[in-house]
Amino acid sequence: MKKILSKRSEIKILEGVEVLIENYTIKLKGPKGESERNFLNPRIKIEKKENSILVTPSNKKITKEDKMFVNSTISHIKNMISGVLNGYEAKLKICSGHFPISVSIDNKMMTIKNFLGEKIPRKASISDDVSVKLNGDIVTITGCNKEEVGQAAATIERACRINNRDRRLFQDGIWITQSSEEIKK
Repeated sequence: MKKILSKRSEIKILEGVEVLIENYTIKLKGPKGESERNFLNPRIKIEKKENSILVTPSNKKITKEDKMFVNSTISHIKNMISGVLNGYEAKLKICSGHFPISVSIDNKMMTIKNFLGEKIPRKASISDDVSVKLNGDIVTITGCNKEEVGQAAATIERACRINNRDRRLFQDGIWITQSSEEIKK
């Protein structure tokens, strides 16, 4: 038997954020950029009323599963609002102990040359919605979508994965030192 719960959730829209809701798609605009996400879930309703976004279950009887979907949606929307206001940033460090690594960024593609002395360069594709800057041996990824910033960092780190060698000795690679966190003002 499912436990019946009741909850109505409301998210305040902060100054500087424009919200547009069409069907299940939410579009946000802010000083750091735009963010869009499709919340296609028949269990929840998303509405804009005055200065807030209401996320409510579709059914009159609310179950734990409905509450779970509502809370997940609220977290995603709060991350989107925070992203368009402040943005997100992840930092990676280039470590090379055995062979000097050369890293370049061209046309949303990161190329890692001479990784462990390999002749064929390794490549990592980067999403269009994030920007990547290379400053010495620090790679900085910024964007307004927390998930895309984190995915770009993970893709770069995974491109330098070491196979068939002892990872305790060969610690070369590009490693995440700061995960996608909100940029502090």
